[in-house]
Amino acid sequence: QLQASGGGSVQAGGSLRLSCGASGSTFSSYVMGWFRQASGKEREFVSSISRGGGSTYYSDSVKGRVTISRDNAKRSVYLQMNSLKAEDTAVYYCAAKSSGSHINSAGFDSWGQGTQVTVSS
Repeated sequence: QLQASGGGSVQAGGSLRLSCGASGSTFSSYVMGWFRQASGKEREFVSSISRGGGSTYYSDSVKGRVTISRDNAKRSVYLQMNSLKAEDTAVYYCAAKSSGSHINSAGFDSWGQGTQVTVSS
């Protein structure tokens, strides 16, 4: 089970840090990712991180502004978002998959409930 938190309202140019906690003892065996869904749009991939945390992958829309990280001891994954833009406004979801590579945005099969990020310009 995944529980995302940390969303909120921020002005353009600001920062937010999203967190996602997982239950269970096998967190380190999962590739973790973040996705987002803006109102009226399809859900899109944001970022993912390898099981050990040593390798990351970003969508072009957030590259350079967002950093994903994880702490396997705390069974948590984070998304640090800087230089936020109005177009970053969306519900952000954390997700997990037990098989496949973190550089493939497909295959995520466990999802958290989402946390709202609103960026005002």
